Amino acid sequence: MSEDLTIIKGTKAEQYRALIPQIDALIGGEPDLIANLANIVAALREQFGWLWVGFYLVKQDELVLAPFQGPVACTRIRKGRGVCGTAWQEMKALIVPDVSAFPGHIACSSLSRSEIVMPLIREGKLLGVLDADSSTLSAFDTVDQEYLSQILSLIRLSKNV
Repeated sequence: MSEDLTIIKGTKAEQYRALIPQIDALIGGEPDLIANLANIVAALREQFGWLWVGFYLVKQDELVLAPFQGPVACTRIRKGRGVCGTAWQEMKALIVPDVSAFPGHIACSSLSRSEIVMPLIREGKLLGVLDADSSTLSAFDTVDQEYLSQILSLIRLSKNV
């Protein structure tokens, strides 16, 4: 497949519906997890123009920075800290309309105003999180949660992960 991405305009749902099959085609034949995570975040940032989007993967007792697009980021996050660590602890998606109102928010970038964190769970175990930040308030909602969940379901994990 060509590594070109077709960017469309329209409602958020229409954009996701056009993007998901492209991501599936892009990562479908590639067995390397890191390569696939890198292409997923690149596609999401290109389509939506978010400030930051990336993955953190669980390594021992921390979330460790993995492929991302955007400004430099926090490298390690403990369970229960910030939005990512809280999503890990609670094993659920978190939508934060205003990060300044989130207790214990970790400000990797002062430009971040809202955030969504989606858990990557397989066989009842959290393996990592997808984190997206926007420079606008209330940028994320249940539409993002629904479609990002579909994107996460496309990720195939090898036995080495």
